[in-house]
This record gives sequence, structure tokens and C-alpha cells, in this order.
Amino acid sequence: MELLKLGFEISERTTSRYLPRVGSRGDAAKRWLSLLRNHREVIAAGDFFTAPTVTFRVLYCFFVIGHGPRRILHLNVTEHPTGQWIVQQLREAFPDESAHRYLILDRDTKFAAGVIDAIKAMGMKAIGAEYQSPWQNGVAERWVGS
Repeated sequence: MELLKLGFEISERTTSRYLPRVGSRGDAAKRWLSLLRNHREVIAAGDFFTAPTVTFRVLYCFFVIGHGPRRILHLNVTEHPTGQWIVQQLREAFPDESAHRYLILDRDTKFAAGVIDAIKAMGMKAIGAEYQSPWQNGVAERWVGS
């Protein structure tokens, strides 16, 4: 601002070189990674992938994977995933008092408010991965191969 008063015009790019970065993306990535490392035994992740059939239909495969042992806790397939169907799959994945406290989900519209409410009712906290950030749900994404 002071340089503008003196008649100097400086681009935003030049200014950003000399100002300290506050809350850079690298810090968020480090915090997320430390959360995953420190709590892997109580974290599970759920996601969908699609599988085309020979008759050109699309099947939606829903799975839940535990982060600690990296073991598939549940897998099921449907042609029409609905919120009620997802809630039933979660009940089957976590039938009793589960050791899992967190469930990582992506921002898919299939995980609507009813699904989130069911997750809370099971005593878990739903953690939504950021939009277009597959690395935040890396265990599930690696299992699928995406």
C-alpha cells in the first residue's frame, strides 16, 4: 500500500514472494497425514467404484476398509445405490460396538444427510475428504486402483 502511494506498482506475484505464507496447503497436508498415522486403528474408509457388465449395465460397488490392518470390512454391489441401501451396508460393516471412531467418505451426493445421521448414531464421526483430493482417502483409493 505504501509503495502505491509513492507511485510504484507491484504485482501480486512479486508481493507474495516476500510475504510469509499463512496456512499454506503443505501445512494442511501434514496435519491430515499425522491424523491418519496417529489414529489408523480407529479409522475406516468407505467409497464406491463402478464395474461395467457384459450387457453394458453399470454396477455400483460399495466397500468399507479398515485403515489399521488395511482389511476389507464389507463389500456389496447394487445397480441403484440409495441412502437407505448405504445405511444398511454400514450396519452390516459395523454390526456391534465397533472399534472404529472415524469413517472417511468422499463428497459424493450418495452420502446424503440420512447416511451421515446413521453414522453418528453408530457412534462414529464422518470425515469428508475435500473435493478432488483422492490422497485424503488414499487407503480406499489404492485398494480400488484409482
